[in-house]
Amino acid sequence: MSDLSQIVKAYDVRGTVPDQWDERAAEALGAAFTQLLNSTDEPGDAVVVGYDMRATSPGLAAAFAAGVRAEGRSVIEIGLASTDLLYYASGSLDLPGAMFTASHNPAQYNGIKMCRSGARPIGQESGLAEIRERAQALLDSGDARPAGAPTRPAERRDLLPDYAGYLRKLVDLSGIRPLKVVVDAGNGMGGFTVPTVLGDAALSPLPLEIVPLYFELDGSFPNHEANPLDPANLVDLQRAVVEHGADIGLAFDGDADRCFVVDERGEPVSPSAITALVAARELAKHPGSTVIHGLITSSAVAEIIREHGGQPVVARVGHSFIKAEMARTNAVFGGEHSAHYYFRDFWFADTGMLAAMHTLAALGEQSLPLSVFAGDYERYIASGEINSTVVDQAAAVAEVRAAYPDAVADEMDGLTLRFPDGAWFNLRASNTEPLLRLNVEAPTRDRMVSLRDDVLDRVRR
Repeated sequence: MSDLSQIVKAYDVRGTVPDQWDERAAEALGAAFTQLLNSTDEPGDAVVVGYDMRATSPGLAAAFAAGVRAEGRSVIEIGLASTDLLYYASGSLDLPGAMFTASHNPAQYNGIKMCRSGARPIGQESGLAEIRERAQALLDSGDARPAGAPTRPAERRDLLPDYAGYLRKLVDLSGIRPLKVVVDAGNGMGGFTVPTVLGDAALSPLPLEIVPLYFELDGSFPNHEANPLDPANLVDLQRAVVEHGADIGLAFDGDADRCFVVDERGEPVSPSAITALVAARELAKHPGSTVIHGLITSSAVAEIIREHGGQPVVARVGHSFIKAEMARTNAVFGGEHSAHYYFRDFWFADTGMLAAMHTLAALGEQSLPLSVFAGDYERYIASGEINSTVVDQAAAVAEVRAAYPDAVADEMDGLTLRFPDGAWFNLRASNTEPLLRLNVEAPTRDRMVSLRDDVLDRVRR
C-alpha cells in the first residue's frame, strides 16, 4: 500500500513507479483532488488532465481521471503536453488541472502538478496536504473510488495550436533578424511543443532556423538527463551551437517548463541575466510595474529592475511562493535562479517557452551577438548552487552565522548574509534530503571563491 507522505512534496507529487505509487494511488489522488475542489466550490464542472512522455504517464493519468469522474466532474484530456501547455489549458478554460510529469527526474519517477482554475498553484499550504490526507484515507479503506464507476464523461482536445498561437501574440518574432537556434529538448516535451511554437508545423513560418537535438519523445532519456541545471547536461548543446555557428542555444527540461540559454560561443547565460533581460522588456510595455525575483537571483536583477523604472520584490525559492507573491502584487513578471519564469499574461504561471521567445526577440531586434548583449545583465560572479550532505543542518547554519557577526542577516529562506562590498551568500536546507544548498555571489571572482571556500569549510567540517 502506498504511503503518500513519501511522495507528496511541498509543491507536487513525486516518486518512483510502481514501488512508491501506482495507478491505484493515482485514482485515489484524483478522487481526493476532486473532493477538495467540490468542498471549496471551485468553479466549473471539469478537470483538465495532461501528461508527459514517460512510459507510466498515460496509465497514471487515466487512473487519476477515473477518480475525478467518480467524484462528479468530467475530464478534458489534452494528452501529451508540456507543463506550461497544461497551465495554458487551465488558464484559458478557467478550469482546474493536473499534469503528470516528474520534470527532470530519472525515468523511474513520475508525479503530478495540480492547479486550481486559472492555473492557480496548489502546494502544501494551499490544499496539497488535504489532498494527501483524503487520498490516504481512501487507500487505507481499500476503496480508491468510493462513488462507484465513473458517471461523468471524458472529452479529448488538442490545445497545442491554440497554445502556440497565444504565445506568438504575446511575443511577435515575425520581424526579427534571421537567427539560427539550436534547441536541446533532452527527449522531453520540448520536442513536442517547439516545432509548433517556433517552427512552422501549424502556424506561419518565423525567421528562425531550428537545429533540433533529441526531439524524439523518450521517457528513458537515452542521451542525457533532462535537467539543464546540471552543467553536464548542457555539453551537447554547447558543442552543437559552436559546430553549427548558431546565434543561440536553448535547453528545456523534461516537462519544458524551464528554459536554459547558451550564447554563440557555447557559454551559459545565467538565469539571473535572463530574468533581468525579460524584466526590462516587460517593464518597457508596463512601466512602473512590480517584478518578483527569487531570493538567490543575482543582485543585478533588482538593480536592473529599478533602472528600468520597476519595483523589485524578493520572494522565497519555490514556484508556489513566487506565484502567490505575483498574485498579491499583480507583478508583471517573475524569475528564479532555477530558470523558472512567470508571467502575468500567462495567469502568473511559469513557462520556459515564453521566456525563450522573449530572449529570441531581444537578440533578434538588435545586431550584437548574445555574448555581448547578455553581458549587460551579468554584473557579478556567482558560484552556482553547491550541495553538501549535512546531518545536523541547524547546527551547521548556526556555526556559519556566528562566523560572520558583522554581516547583515536575512532569514526569509534559510540564512542569507550580505557584506558591505556587495558579496552575499545564501545557505538553506533541502526540503527532501539531508542537504545544505549554498549560493555565493561577489563583485570579483577572487572574492567569490574566497567566501565560497570559507563557508564550505565550515559547513563540511
